[in-house]
Amino acid sequence: MGFDISYHPISEEQINAWYFELIANPEKIETLASEYQIDDFYKTKYQDTINAGRETDQNDYFDKTHGFFIAVVQGFFETYFYVRGGALSFSTNTLLDSYYKKWEEFIPIASLTKKIQNKLIENYCSGVYISADQVIRLLEDYHHNPEIRSELDQLFSEGRITIFLKALNFAKERGLGLLEATEVVEPQPFDLNESKSYSNLFNCDKEGPLLYQTTAFEQIKDIEQRNGLPENEILPNVKVEKVHVDPAETDTENTHEISKKKNFWKRLFG
Repeated sequence: MGFDISYHPISEEQINAWYFELIANPEKIETLASEYQIDDFYKTKYQDTINAGRETDQNDYFDKTHGFFIAVVQGFFETYFYVRGGALSFSTNTLLDSYYKKWEEFIPIASLTKKIQNKLIENYCSGVYISADQVIRLLEDYHHNPEIRSELDQLFSEGRITIFLKALNFAKERGLGLLEATEVVEPQPFDLNESKSYSNLFNCDKEGPLLYQTTAFEQIKDIEQRNGLPENEILPNVKVEKVHVDPAETDTENTHEISKKKNFWKRLFG
């Protein structure tokens, strides 16, 4: 199973102001939507996400509920970054652990659930969180610590390190932390117009999906060459299927969204 990883620049203060305060006071969404000029379509998706958060049970995984919803909410406000298949959570190198901040360290205990992993455990889930000061440290160590650089280059191979560093630099420039998540956005590499997002597609940085598309086409071309097939023999028959199940709590797909996002990627990329 593949993972559609995204990185969301967001501070601890924003996590509280944009999510947990609305769990307690959902009427504040009107003020936030007006202040940040969130249009009605995405305001409705925002409200759906907050409603799902309000229904979270103490026995639910925090990472599969609040953590994931926070990543979705961030995308209504600001740019986020897509990386196919590469994630800090996949590393077994304990040196990276010092950069992460656990939810238990800054989320009020009343807002926590009983089960917290602080990393990706499956699809539709939040991963590690890097605080603003550790974003700066991780960037510095990437450029000056060979072991950290090697580990990140392996995790984000085939050009993906450029996207991850772009996310880190974006967060650094704005004094923000960085939250990892999976399946907030699901690009369709062979037809980017068919891509989906639980958040705002327009706020997804375009470089990551374009890299995914380029890689996918290169893989198909390589298969054709290795098997002596004519060029473009395989592509018309490629069918992309999702083998995971969409969580009902955040299912805000409807015909309005389909019309809203139609030709999104074509318009964005010109």
